[in-house]
Amino acid sequence: MYSGARPDWGFHPITPTASVLGTRGLAPGIMFRLNKLTDYGIVLMAHVARTPEETPHTARSLAKATRVPLPTVGKILRQLSERGLLSSHRGVKGGYNLARDAGKISVAEIVLALEGPIGFTECSVVKGLCNMERSCAIKSNSQIIGDALRDALAHVMLADLNHQMAQHERRQEHDQIVASIKPAGGVAEGVR
Repeated sequence: MYSGARPDWGFHPITPTASVLGTRGLAPGIMFRLNKLTDYGIVLMAHVARTPEETPHTARSLAKATRVPLPTVGKILRQLSERGLLSSHRGVKGGYNLARDAGKISVAEIVLALEGPIGFTECSVVKGLCNMERSCAIKSNSQIIGDALRDALAHVMLADLNHQMAQHERRQEHDQIVASIKPAGGVAEGVR
C-alpha cells in the first residue's frame, strides 16, 4: 500500500497511511488521508456553500475567513473553477460562487477535482503501476474497498458538511458499507 511521498503520475489516490484495517474498522488515531490541498479545498467549498449565492467570494476574503494561506486559496480556487465546481466572475465585484447547488456537489467530486481518482490502492485506480499486480492476493478486494470508499464520498453532499449528522445515521450507513464488503466465502483472487 502507498504510504509515502506521492510520485507525480497525474493522480493521487486516497490511500491508507499504514496497515490500518482491524476487526472493527480503522485503528484509533489512524485514518485515511486526503492531501492538505484537498482538505483545504473542502473547507473552502463548505464556506462558500454557507453563504448566499449572490455573494461572490474573493480569494482574499476566503483566505481571511478560513485562515488558509492566500496563495494556497488562489491555487485551489483555480482548480475547482477549471473542474466546473466553482464559477468565477471577473471585475471589481468579481469572485467565486458555486457552479451548482451545494446539494448537488458531492465530496467525491471535490476530491476528484483536487486529487484525481479515488482508490484504496494505486492499482485499483490505474492499472500497471505495480509489479505485483498480476499475482496480488488482495487486488480484487482492494478494488471492492476502493469502490466502497468512492460510493461513501459520493453520497456525502457539500450541503451535508455544514450540518451535523446524527451519529446513529452515520453508524447505520457504515454498517451497510461494511456488510457489502464482507468476505463472500471464497478465496480472494490470486490467493492459493
